[in-house]
Amino acid sequence: MHKAIIALLLATTFAEAQPAKRPMTFEDMMHIKRLGSTAVSPDGKWLGYSVSTVDLEKNTKTTELWLQPIAQSSEKGGDPIKLAVGQPGDDGLQFAPDNKHILFLSSRELASQQVYTADFDAATGAASNVRHASANWDGVDNARWAPDSQSIAYTAEVYPDCPAIVDNDFATGDRCNMDRDTALRDSKVKAQIFTHLMYRHWNRFTDDKRTHLFLIDVASGAVRDLVPNNPHDVPTDYPTDPLGCGCAFSPDSKELAITFKDVPDEAVSTNSDIFTVDLTNPNAKPVKVSTSPGGDMSPAYSPDGKYLAWRSQLRPGYESDRFRLLLYDRATKTARDLLPKFDNWVDEFAWSPRSPNIYFTSGNRGEVDLYFVNVDGTGAAINLGVTGPELYADGAEFSGIIPVPHKFEMPTFGVPEQIIATRMKADSPSEAVVLWPGGTSSKPKGQPVDVDDSMDALSRRVTHLNDALLAQLDQAPLESFWFPAADGTKVQGFLIKPPAFDPNKKYPVKFLIHGGPQGAWGDSWSYRWNAELFAANGYVVIMINPGGSTGYGQAFVDRVNGDWGGKPFTDLMIGLTYAEQHYPFIDKTRECALGASYGGYMANWVLGHTNRFKCIVSHDGMYNAESAFGTTEEDWFNQWEFKGNPWDYYGKPDSENPFRKWSPSLSAKNFKTPTLVVHGQLDYRLDVSEGYQLFDTLQLLHVPSKMLYFPDEGHWVLKPQNSQLWYKTVNDWVDQWTKEAGK
Repeated sequence: MHKAIIALLLATTFAEAQPAKRPMTFEDMMHIKRLGSTAVSPDGKWLGYSVSTVDLEKNTKTTELWLQPIAQSSEKGGDPIKLAVGQPGDDGLQFAPDNKHILFLSSRELASQQVYTADFDAATGAASNVRHASANWDGVDNARWAPDSQSIAYTAEVYPDCPAIVDNDFATGDRCNMDRDTALRDSKVKAQIFTHLMYRHWNRFTDDKRTHLFLIDVASGAVRDLVPNNPHDVPTDYPTDPLGCGCAFSPDSKELAITFKDVPDEAVSTNSDIFTVDLTNPNAKPVKVSTSPGGDMSPAYSPDGKYLAWRSQLRPGYESDRFRLLLYDRATKTARDLLPKFDNWVDEFAWSPRSPNIYFTSGNRGEVDLYFVNVDGTGAAINLGVTGPELYADGAEFSGIIPVPHKFEMPTFGVPEQIIATRMKADSPSEAVVLWPGGTSSKPKGQPVDVDDSMDALSRRVTHLNDALLAQLDQAPLESFWFPAADGTKVQGFLIKPPAFDPNKKYPVKFLIHGGPQGAWGDSWSYRWNAELFAANGYVVIMINPGGSTGYGQAFVDRVNGDWGGKPFTDLMIGLTYAEQHYPFIDKTRECALGASYGGYMANWVLGHTNRFKCIVSHDGMYNAESAFGTTEEDWFNQWEFKGNPWDYYGKPDSENPFRKWSPSLSAKNFKTPTLVVHGQLDYRLDVSEGYQLFDTLQLLHVPSKMLYFPDEGHWVLKPQNSQLWYKTVNDWVDQWTKEAGK
C-alpha cells in the first residue's frame, strides 16, 4: 500500500510538472517552420534542406538553406548547420555527384533567380567560393547536376522566336529576351493579342513566352537550349518530379530524358511524352521514346543505364487516369508496365542506387505509403516496415524519397541502402526521416510491397523543426471510419476531435469536402485547409472521401466521371449520417459544410439539394457549368468530366446534358442555407465570375450571404495576412450559425 501511494504521488507530481497543452491558433500555424526541398550528399552523410519561415507582420515568407548530419550522433541525430554561403531567399540546394560542389538558386545579385555553385567540404559541411552559373534575363528554376558534375540542366522562360542563348552573359546571350521584356514593361499600351488557347494558366497570363530546358557547361559557361525555337512548354508543374524540370540525365551524362508536351492543341490534350536528347551532338534533336496517348512524365534512368522508367497514363484527355510505372529497355527500345496489377497511382519513384529495385509512393486509404518493387521480378520483395526509436505506425504520408548507399551506422538486413524521405501527419508538418530497410514479405516476387504492412525496419527522425511548439498544442489524432455507400461500395471517412474533448458533451461539426474531384483527405498536414486548426475552436471535423477520391483503386476514382452531383453527393451525405449515428458527441443540428475547388462545387450542389446544414462555405467553386467551360485554361478537364462540349448537347433535354444536369445554378430556387462565398481575382482555373454569379443569386434570393474577395490571390490563398483573414472570416461565419447560446 505504501508503495502504491508513493507511485501515485510520483505520477501526480509528474503530471503536474507537464505544461498544460492548449488549442492551436492561426499564429501558431504561422510560426511553424516549413520543410521544403531536400537533398542528400553522395556519401549519404549530409542532408541538405530548405526551411521557410513566415513573418506575419511583414506578410512575407523567407527560405533558408541548412545542412544536417544524417548519422546518429545523439538520440536526435546531428545538429543542423545553416549553410555558411547561403542568404535569405536561397533555395533548391543540391550536392554535385563528385561530392565536392553544391548548387542552389538565389536572387542575391540580380533581380531574377539564378543558379549559383560553391565548393563543398564533405568532411565538415563547409561551403565556399560562391559563383553564379546562369545568367538568363527572366530567371531560372529546376536546376540539377549531371552525373559527371560538369554541367547543369535548368529551365527558363524565353520567347521561342528569339535567337538561342549560347553563352552565360546578359549582354549577348539573352539580349533578345531582355529587350522584348523591357519594351513590354515600358510600353504605355498594356493590351494583349491572343492567337491560341492556354493564354493563361492557373494564376498568370502566359504571354508569348515558353519554358525551355537549358544545359550549361560549368567550366566554360557555354549554354545550350535543348528545345530551341519550340513553341511548346517543357512542363514543370508535375507534382512528383521533386526538381520540377521533368528531366533526367543518363548515368554517363551523355543523354538527357525530357518530358515534353508537343501537341497542336494544348488546351484539349493531356498528352505529354518522354523524349531523349543526345548531349554529345550539339545538333541533335529530341527523339520520342514513349507511345502512350495519355500523359508520360517524370523520367529516371536506372543506375546501370539499362533502363529508363517514367510515370504514364493510358487514357487521353483524362488527367486523373491511373499513373502507371513504365520500364523502357534502352537496348531493345521496348517498354512495359512494371506494375500491371497495382491499382493505385504511382505518385513518385526513385531507383535504388545498388539494386534492381524501384521505390515509390502511392496514396492508399488516406495515407501515402512507401513501396518498392524488383524490376526483374527475380528477387524476394523486402518489407521495410516503420519502427524504431520513434514508432511510425500506419497513417503517415511519405514523399521526397531519396535512396542512398548504406555505408554506416545500422545493419542493412540484406538491403544495400537507407531511405531518406519526408513524413507528415494531420497533427504534425513535414519532417525528414531516415529508414533502414529490413524484414521479409510473403508478397509474390516482383509485386510491390507496402513498407507499412509490418514493423520490420528501423526508422528515425532527422529534423526536429517544430518539436517545442508542437509539444504545447492540444491536437487530436486523425480517426478513420468506414461505411457502405448506397450501392454497397465501401467508403472511408475521417474525424478529428476538438481540444480538451469531453465525450459527454455535444459538439458542432465542420464538414470538409475535398477538391479535385480526384483528390483525397488523409493523415496529412496543410496550411490552407488545416483540419486541426478547424477543430481548435471547439468543433468536430469530419471528412469523407467520396467517389472520385484517390487511394482506393482506379474504379473508385472513375466513380465521379460524368456523375459530379450523383454518387459523390450521396456518399458524402450517407457518410455524415453514419458519423452522426456512431459518434454520440456530434450535434447534428449544428453542422456547416465547407469546400474548395470541386469541394466548392459540391458545397454549391449541397446548397440546392439539402437543408441539413446550418451554413455553407463555398471557396472557388463551380456554380454554372456552362459558363465555367469557357473561362478555364484547361479545356480537357471539362471535356472529360462532362463528356464533351456544351454545344454537343444543345437541343437536348437537361437530363441528357451533363453541363446542365450537374450545374448547381439550376437549383437556385432551392437555396436557403446561409452561405459564405470566397473567390480570388487571379483564379484562372475557376474564374472569379463563378463566385460573383453565386453571390449575386444568393443576394437576389435574400439568402443570408457574404462574399470574401481577394484581388491578389488565385485558386489558393497564399499570402500570410490574406490567409489570416481567410481563416478568421470562415471561422467567424461558421461560429455565427452553429454556436448557439448555451451549447
